[in-house]
Order: sequence, then structure tokens, then C-alpha cells
Amino acid sequence: MQEIRYRPIGVIHSPFKETKGMPIQPAGARGVAGTVEVIPECGEGLKDLEGFSHIFLLYHFHLSQGYSLMVKPFLDDSPRGIFATRAPRRPNAIGISVVRLVDIEGCTLHIEDLDIADSTPLLDIKPYVPEFDSREVERIGWLTGRAEKSAEAEADERFK
Repeated sequence: MQEIRYRPIGVIHSPFKETKGMPIQPAGARGVAGTVEVIPECGEGLKDLEGFSHIFLLYHFHLSQGYSLMVKPFLDDSPRGIFATRAPRRPNAIGISVVRLVDIEGCTLHIEDLDIADSTPLLDIKPYVPEFDSREVERIGWLTGRAEKSAEAEADERFK
């Protein structure tokens, strides 16, 4: 299989210097502010982004080392397949979060609802569009009865 390489287009800054105690999803990070510094050579790509209230950030889980195909996720004590979770110890350590875009100053994005560790390498930005990205779902697997607890849940060190 072909090797794929990415280079960061910026860095995400947040108040979370370590994973322990962080919110595990943006729902638990309401109002948490941070910034995204986009590298100057990608700055032109920010044109027209200010028209969106929310954006997807795709990033590299830089604090996660190695991976496990079976994990105990934050909202459950049972081992689950990694692809049925949002745990950071993945074969490709890629994370995704929807955050509120508050303002853009040059190559700096001011954001809220941030559940990402400080100094996280940014891979991509995409606009969040409810008509494209929101779906009515029939089932949420093992998260049934647990997903609503994500707003209060905090990360521990299980995925370091």
C-alpha cells in the first residue's frame, strides 16, 4: 500500500497542556476558547471562511503514542474496537472536532468549544454545513444511553 504523508498547515492552541482533565468531546468544552495559527503560505485559503459559524478541524493526535485495535473508551469500561470509538490511539492518529469560529485575524482563527490539546498540529480545516453534515440517525451502537454523558466526562491518561 502507498505511504501517505501530510504536513501540518498550522497549530492549535488551547488551555489544555495535558490530556488528563480535558473534555472528551466539544459538547463538554462549551465556551472553552483557543486559537488556530495557520502557516502564512496557507493564509490565502482562509478567504471566505469568516462566513461560517462552525468549522471542522482535522488534526494529528500528537500526544498519543502507538495504537490499539481494542480500547476501553472514556464512556464505557468494556473493550471496544477502535473504529467504533473516538479514542486517540488509532492506526492513523487523526482527530476531528467541530468548533465555533469566533473571529479571524490574519492567519489566526479565534475559536470556542475546544476539546483539543495545546500545540496540536493542524492538518486541515473544513466548513461545517448542517445540510451536508447533520443526519438523522437510527442507532448509535454501544453509545446508546452513554453519549449524553460526554458533556461532563473528562479525559484521563489511558491513551498516552
